[in-house]
Amino acid sequence: MDTKLLELLVCPVTKGPLTWNPEKQELCSRSARLAYPVRDGIPVLLENEARTLSDEELGL
Repeated sequence: MDTKLLELLVCPVTKGPLTWNPEKQELCSRSARLAYPVRDGIPVLLENEARTLSDEELGL
């Protein structure tokens, strides 16, 4: 994921920052507890396409 692009993108739900998970090819929003998929290099920032992050994934 391009770092400049990552700096510009925000969670569509909370407007908070996103972090890149290269292993799962996802952009994660800790505040919304959601992980958005990146398909073919394109972030899919739709709430209905995101999966819920577990407490374990959040480090809780």
